[in-house]
Amino acid sequence: MQEYQIRTDLALEATESVRKNASEDIRGINIEEYDVLDGVHVTKVEIASKNASKSLRKPMGKYFTLEAPELQEYDDDFHAQISKEIALLLKSILPDNDEEDSVLVVGLGNRDVTADALGPFTVDNLYITRHIIKEYGKDAYHNSKIKQISALIPGVMAKTGMETVEIIKGVISETKPDVIIIIDALAARSVKRLNRTVQITDTGIHPGSGVGNYRQALTDENLGVPVIAIGIPMVVDAGTIVCDALEKVSKEYAGAKESLNFIRNNSNLQLNNMYVTTKNIDETTKRLSFTLSEAINMALEI
Repeated sequence: MQEYQIRTDLALEATESVRKNASEDIRGINIEEYDVLDGVHVTKVEIASKNASKSLRKPMGKYFTLEAPELQEYDDDFHAQISKEIALLLKSILPDNDEEDSVLVVGLGNRDVTADALGPFTVDNLYITRHIIKEYGKDAYHNSKIKQISALIPGVMAKTGMETVEIIKGVISETKPDVIIIIDALAARSVKRLNRTVQITDTGIHPGSGVGNYRQALTDENLGVPVIAIGIPMVVDAGTIVCDALEKVSKEYAGAKESLNFIRNNSNLQLNNMYVTTKNIDETTKRLSFTLSEAINMALEI
C-alpha cells in the first residue's frame, strides 16, 4: 500500500515533521524563535543547504511564521497589532526597503471560493499609487519619496485559460517592478494553525501545491524579479483531521492506534481529495485579508 501523504504549505510544519522522524538534526536548517506579543510567537526557519531543502521539500530561503491563536477573534485592536508585527517581518525580508521601488502585489486565488479568496480580498484593500504617480508625480502625495505600488488579480486557469505565471510575466514585461509580493491561501498540517498563522518567505510560491494542484512556480528564477510570498492556511485536508483525532486517543485505545496506522499507510481512502475549512470562513477571510492589507500598506511606506 502506498503511504498517505499529508500536505502542508508551512515550512514550520515540514520542519517539525522531519525533526520528529529524523534520528538526528539535519544540517542546513537554522531555527530562531521569539515572542512579539503576549501569546504571539514568531519562528524563523532558514533552509540553508540543498540537503535540508530536499528533506523538507521546500526551496532554500527564509521562512517567517507568526502564530497568533486569537487571530480568529473579533478584536480590532489585536488585529491592528498583528498588522504592525507582520509589517515589521515583511520589511525585514524585502530587498532595499528604503528605496523608491516599484512593487507589484499579486493576489492569487479564486474570488468565488471563499477559502481561496484571501489573495483577491487583500488586494481590494491595498493603497495603490502607481497610476497617480505616473499621472501627477510624487507631489500628489506631498512626499519626496514614495513607492510605486501596483496590483494584479490574475484569477485561476479554469477561468482565464492561462497559467498564472504567464499573466504575471506579461505584466512584468510592461511595468518592470523591482519586487513582487504574492498573497495566497495556504493548506496546513495542523488544525490548530488554521486561520491563526501567517507565513512570509523570500522563496516565492508554488500555487496549489498544498492541495495537490501543482502549477508553475512563481519564483525569482521564473519571473526574473525578487518574489516575497505571504500566506495564511485556510484549509486542512480531511486526512489531517482524522489522524489528529486518532492520535489523541491512540494512547488509550489500541483500536485507534491500528486505525491510525492503517490511514497513514493507505492512500486509497481518497482523504486527500477532501479539504475542510471553518464554518465562518466568509467573515474570517474578510477580516484576515484586511489585516494583511494593512500590514502590506505599512510595510511599503518609506
